[in-house]
Amino acid sequence: MAHPGAHPGSTRRAGSEGGGGGGFTLVELLIALVVLGILASVALPSFLDSVRKGRRSEAFAALNAVQQAQERWRANNPSYTTDLSAAGLNLPTSSSGGRYSIAVNAADASGYTVTATGNGSQAEDGSCAKLAVQAAGGNIRYGSGTSGGSVVFSDNDRCWAR
Repeated sequence: MAHPGAHPGSTRRAGSEGGGGGGFTLVELLIALVVLGILASVALPSFLDSVRKGRRSEAFAALNAVQQAQERWRANNPSYTTDLSAAGLNLPTSSSGGRYSIAVNAADASGYTVTATGNGSQAEDGSCAKLAVQAAGGNIRYGSGTSGGSVVFSDNDRCWAR
């Protein structure tokens, strides 16, 4: 039965006529914060890994630009070049967003190796902190490595998976 003076359809609880008692207790708020903290600690690392993976496209684009420039250079010269600022190439030494440093590690008449090394948070991209392309004898190989380690070239590199 409705309380005296209550409006039809009212959902007020008995004993709440004094104007208080409709909020959360401190324990309920603490439990909600603990649950939120646990969810954040589980979701945040996964989210950051996804962001880093998405930012790898910046390295892919920079490495692709260097590959194309190397082929243009080789069409007019006896070997590939290690100089990114060689005549006509005008390539930057970092990716468009600055998240990767670009370097041609080796170049000769038969091929070259170019590496994109992660900067800032991209340096924490685990085994994908370095991405590399190697052209040798007409074959292209893709590799990756940790920020402090060397690049490993393999046929099924997970960092280059599309």
